[in-house]
Amino acid sequence: MPSGKYGMQEEWEKEGDQEIMMDFLLPTGIFLKFPVSPNDTIKSIKKMVWKNASSEALFGALGDPDAYVFTCINQTAEREELEEESRRINDVRPFMCVLRLVAREGDRVEKLTNTQISLLIGKGLHEFEAQKNHEVNEFRTKMRMFCEEKAQERQMLPWQQWMKYSFPCDLEPCCSPPDGCLLLALMCLSQESFMLQQDPQDLPVALMRSALKKKATVFRSLRQEPEDYTLQVNGRWDFIYGKHPMCQFKYIFSCLRNGQNPYLTMVHHSTIHKYQEDQGSMYNQVYKSRSLSRPPPLPLKKNTSSLWCISEPFYIHLLQGSRVNAGEGMKLVVQAGLFHGSELLCKVVTTSEVTVCSEPLWDQKLEFDINVADLPRMSRLCFALYAVLEKAKKPRGTKKKNKKADCPIAWVNTMVFDYKDQLKTGEFLLSTWPSVPDKSDLLNPMGTVEKNPNVDSAAGLLIRFPNIRPHPLYYPPLDKEVRLYISHCLILTQLKYMKLKEIMDNKNSTEFFEDEKELLWKLRTEVRDHFHESLSKLLLITKWNRHEDVVQLVSLLKNWRDLPGIHALELLDYSFPDPAVRSFTIRCLRKLSDNELLQYLIQLVQVLKYESYLDCDLTTFLLERALSNWRIGHFLFWHLRSEIHVASVSLRFGLILEAYCRGNIHHIRLLTKQNEALGKMKALSDFVKSGSQKMTADDLKLCIRQESYLEALSDLLSPLNPSIILAEICADKCRFMDSKMKPLWLMYNPGAQEDMVGIIFKKGDDLRQDMLTLQMIQLMENLWKKEGLDLRDKLDPAIEEFTLSCAGYCVATYVLGIGDRHNDNIMIRETGQLFHIDFGHFLGNFKRKLGINRERVPFILTYDFVHVIQQGRTNNSEKFERFREYCERAYKILCRNATLFVNLFAMMKAAGLPELTSFKDIQYLKDSLALGKSEEEALKNFKVKFNEALRESWKTKVNWMMHSLAKDNRP
Repeated sequence: MPSGKYGMQEEWEKEGDQEIMMDFLLPTGIFLKFPVSPNDTIKSIKKMVWKNASSEALFGALGDPDAYVFTCINQTAEREELEEESRRINDVRPFMCVLRLVAREGDRVEKLTNTQISLLIGKGLHEFEAQKNHEVNEFRTKMRMFCEEKAQERQMLPWQQWMKYSFPCDLEPCCSPPDGCLLLALMCLSQESFMLQQDPQDLPVALMRSALKKKATVFRSLRQEPEDYTLQVNGRWDFIYGKHPMCQFKYIFSCLRNGQNPYLTMVHHSTIHKYQEDQGSMYNQVYKSRSLSRPPPLPLKKNTSSLWCISEPFYIHLLQGSRVNAGEGMKLVVQAGLFHGSELLCKVVTTSEVTVCSEPLWDQKLEFDINVADLPRMSRLCFALYAVLEKAKKPRGTKKKNKKADCPIAWVNTMVFDYKDQLKTGEFLLSTWPSVPDKSDLLNPMGTVEKNPNVDSAAGLLIRFPNIRPHPLYYPPLDKEVRLYISHCLILTQLKYMKLKEIMDNKNSTEFFEDEKELLWKLRTEVRDHFHESLSKLLLITKWNRHEDVVQLVSLLKNWRDLPGIHALELLDYSFPDPAVRSFTIRCLRKLSDNELLQYLIQLVQVLKYESYLDCDLTTFLLERALSNWRIGHFLFWHLRSEIHVASVSLRFGLILEAYCRGNIHHIRLLTKQNEALGKMKALSDFVKSGSQKMTADDLKLCIRQESYLEALSDLLSPLNPSIILAEICADKCRFMDSKMKPLWLMYNPGAQEDMVGIIFKKGDDLRQDMLTLQMIQLMENLWKKEGLDLRDKLDPAIEEFTLSCAGYCVATYVLGIGDRHNDNIMIRETGQLFHIDFGHFLGNFKRKLGINRERVPFILTYDFVHVIQQGRTNNSEKFERFREYCERAYKILCRNATLFVNLFAMMKAAGLPELTSFKDIQYLKDSLALGKSEEEALKNFKVKFNEALRESWKTKVNWMMHSLAKDNRP
């Protein structure tokens, strides 16, 4: 091995099928050495070992091959058991080419399942055990029991309910087909095909009845019952069944809109029952060795006191720091604040200044201006470590009172109560997170309460919570305390009611004058009874540092009417951390349909980051819905899996992923196949980017034709849409694009009567902002359709399609503030449909060049577009006015739902997108949707923007010309 190089990384990265010499250590003490192919599986290598060992001494001492398992040292220098023997050795990539054979121990099925889950979620389950954390252990036990019980319940579901889980209907928000359309469907039934004509409003059973009737007439076969069959879209995991009109199914609707014939197969229920039985046997195999008995109850709390009896100020001790790195000539300071959500509960406390060193010593008591009795249950203690210039070296003229933080170093948050409601006591070493240099606020209450897992490199703060009493102090259960307080509400007069209504009607206001706060609180019962959808305003003015007020609020919540699901989303923000509020919110969210939940799933995953403890209502809710709808489970898995590398959420997301897999054993195989395909796509992307010479499409095709790539990239469900089957990759049609990130263009051979399916794979860019924008455009389309405005319908010619889609994108891009709208980012299909791509800039973050704003129009509406809309005639004002009316109607619909869009963007603050980090970033959206203004005022403003876009369209053409010149002059 060359000097300075360790391991076999270079060997594994070689392309082709060159054999690698490997060493094998047998439990009999025999040593074997022979070559293997990188594409050999662990199972096939084991067979080779037995074949080679048969001529060696002590072969008779070896038992059955299944009694042994290979172990190796992996790339992270850990010992790994290779239980999953279908893996190729090139995917295992041992650190050294040495495999040791050892006798299996423990439950093989359990160990195999654990291995499969670890590989799938990208995090070893042993990492959870290594935490030695009671909260982690209890959460894992509880969630495993919960998810496995859900899995067993699912196997007992009746036929229709099981179908709803396994093959949920993919439906349009409304069921109105394009005018005058008839459904011409090509039906496959027992090797025969029929072309049938049906009313799109008919139920699926009517189409099957027609097919069976035609078969009986043509082939004189026995009469069969349509209830014994289900319709399946050819080449997809997409079934059409139930009491929905056929035109409401997205596949059928798309075919009607595009003038295509749907291709359907009638599948007998016995075929689907076989799939259900296979699932059941898989569950039985995994669960038979496990008892689902509940864990023993927690011991009763003895010698405890309610902290509401403690009138002493709350304090902690800051002992010292560790691994602190700061410049010479500075002093170190720590700032500490108590928060409830975004609300500061009392004045921030600042330590004395100490000299810079790696382990600074404070040993200082930090007392807060709040009594222990008034600490809210979700109190969070936030620290900021920073360095300041020494006083002697401060510039002349600097005000002494203005102690500016010259150099923020780190921050860290921790909860005041533990997950069992007990006030913390004892010492805690908090490993911190690095501060953002240009952030104005030192404290970060919105940040995670998890410690930085990189404990060896992160700065640390050692703190001590005092033993206020010799026995534990618990936050009292509020349901027992509510009866101690009697609500004294103000008598409601007409004048006060009008004032209250004025406050409630101001949708754009979240800040209140003191007299408004006082009135809202005194009239809280009237808020509940007459303005129940304005709960968030009452929560914002509640004094969470007064436990009497908290009890009153919780008492009100018990009788508060449920909010509509889309309004309840707002209460998942980090500003509303109280457990009773979040429990109420989840109660409201249970009313969301599966399709609605899928629409908001991205946001629901992001606000998991605001949860203070592992076991929370939101986690249980998401798991419950994911285990009741396979499609929700698919997307929940990938939303979580995509951020497993983020240190602040890696533990939480990993535990939820493990729980989901425990409750969906059969899904592990399908998800693993997708994960392996993504791994190969990443390898292909690296291969294309790292070529020393000019890479060509032929080089890519040659790589794809390798056995390991063909196998991994074929026969899987699309991660983007699990209804689409990616059957066989067509290497001859694959290529990569000539842009900076070299995106791959992977093509799959079509199924029966289907077009080729393509996937674009791009590595190196953060596409979450694009996902968010596409989600918003999809939501806009759904809202328009519910109001009877379909801006994607193909009515007659392509010009009409262009007109309608152009109207939709004009409104959508204006409302969302989409930037970088050059001519390479606007596409047109052959049908005439206009659409946008690449949403790297939004919320008014427009590109600038040399300090000049390149995009000076509210949205793209060039005279070329107008020329098409007017069908090439300059005097065709009727067509253009109709286009304008479409835009105005679409805009008014969005304004009516402005709060929903603002809430969804606010929930995405936790995602850490560069252009969406605070409420300030959402101000653009509030302005574009005219939040707080009347519909007339909003429409008047939009008309001004519309005229501006039309009048200034010449600037767009100049920008496009400059973009084209810059593109042509690229090296």
